[in-house]
Amino acid sequence: MTAASKPPKPAKKKDLMSRIPAGFVRAVLRGHSSLGLAFAALIYLICLSGSLAVFAHEFQRWESAAGPHLATASPDAVQTAFAGAIAAGGPGVEHVYITLPSADFPRLLLHVDADTDREFLADASGKIVPGQEFAWTEFITRLHINLHLPVTWGIFLVGLIGVALLSSLISGILAHPRIFRDAFHLRLGGSKRLQEADLHNRLGVWALPFHIIISLTGAFLGLTTIIVGVLGMAMFNGDANKVYALFFPPPPVDDPRPAPVLDLRPMFAKLPRDGGRITYIFTEHPTERGGAALFNVKQPDRMAGTDSYAFRRDASLYNVQKAADNNLGEDLLGGMGQLHFGWFGGGIVKVVYFALGLALTYLAASGVNIWLARRRDKGRPAPRWERAWAATVWGQPAGMAAAAVTGLATISAAIAIGAWLAVNLLFLAAAIRLAAPSLSRIGRLATGALTLLAVAVHLSLRGGLAAADPMAWIVNLVLVAGGALLLIPRLGTRKSPSEAATAAA
Repeated sequence: MTAASKPPKPAKKKDLMSRIPAGFVRAVLRGHSSLGLAFAALIYLICLSGSLAVFAHEFQRWESAAGPHLATASPDAVQTAFAGAIAAGGPGVEHVYITLPSADFPRLLLHVDADTDREFLADASGKIVPGQEFAWTEFITRLHINLHLPVTWGIFLVGLIGVALLSSLISGILAHPRIFRDAFHLRLGGSKRLQEADLHNRLGVWALPFHIIISLTGAFLGLTTIIVGVLGMAMFNGDANKVYALFFPPPPVDDPRPAPVLDLRPMFAKLPRDGGRITYIFTEHPTERGGAALFNVKQPDRMAGTDSYAFRRDASLYNVQKAADNNLGEDLLGGMGQLHFGWFGGGIVKVVYFALGLALTYLAASGVNIWLARRRDKGRPAPRWERAWAATVWGQPAGMAAAAVTGLATISAAIAIGAWLAVNLLFLAAAIRLAAPSLSRIGRLATGALTLLAVAVHLSLRGGLAAADPMAWIVNLVLVAGGALLLIPRLGTRKSPSEAATAAA
């Protein structure tokens, strides 16, 4: 067959994304950029703090390194600790929350809700012991959950940020029609802007299912109050309590007359022996005749497999909810928090969540970096915004490390918050004079040095040298490795034209 008679090659079939009209792509790209820029700082802060909050139980163990390490706690020990915590908690005790030992958190922890909230640890006999302060853990978890704002408003704002993140992910996919086709295309070694843009897009695609799950569950958890309010208006004439009653057992009959401390031991005896593990006990009005207790029993091999048993003061059972009877919606609701934080599959799942969380944090940071570099390449640099963004990106980890140091040293979450705010304000003030590369270098060194200082404070003040819990040593070793890595100068790197121009600005 001659060359002239060869049949023409069939045209390459375009994928669905490549058929999107160019005008639509440009409009979505503008929306993606605007949305990302509007919420970038908050998205970055929530993603970074959320990545650390994955290890909340490990940080609690780290902070309580001198506390007793328990595998289980007997009913007698729990009752002794319960009575001791109420006696030490001061007047006005309304509730006591008891966390029983588990593989993630091998401690017997009691939180007393009184005129002044306090937490206590207990040993195997139920004796209250020192070492119960969790200032750093409280700081980082509350930063992620409600940004240390008033709880209702803070959680609502975080939920809105989850919506913004989800919208940004979707618009980012629509704004880049070739993003799936180029999923493994990386332009390394050339222009820093193109390299960062490729890495930004690749991380967005490779971990897209994780990003969507995290943003969707975060939005739902944050907007629960609004969702419950709307359901209450639609179904129960505005009574939101009736919505909550669909998922939680009814409260006990209120009887404020004084009574001895609630006896939990006969309630333990009435729980079924079906292989479940008691994880949590919520007691209400424990020194009143209307006192009651709710036991949560975790069933194995179920993410949302928690049974609940509610008892009156006389140990009579008045409400039972079995996880096996849940429908799909109830399972999804029950497992949403664990799915969001990665608290369902042990240490390996947590490490994976941490790595993917850092990838999402990088997406938030690099998106603004790409926009700033594009402006500079077009001859419209924004040096003030570059300095402010560098101060934001590095002020946050440096501030969190400073919060760890002060939280360990002062056992005060309020002082830890103050240290975090002070460091961030210092970085923003420094951005008035220092160039972005200098701020980044100072931020990296400060974060590394403060991380190592946190380890030193822990070893000297929190019994780190004699810690019985191996998790304390693991956390310290990881922090030493991370801090040292941040302090190592990046040798052999050369500045791109954009970086050189930024440094000269």
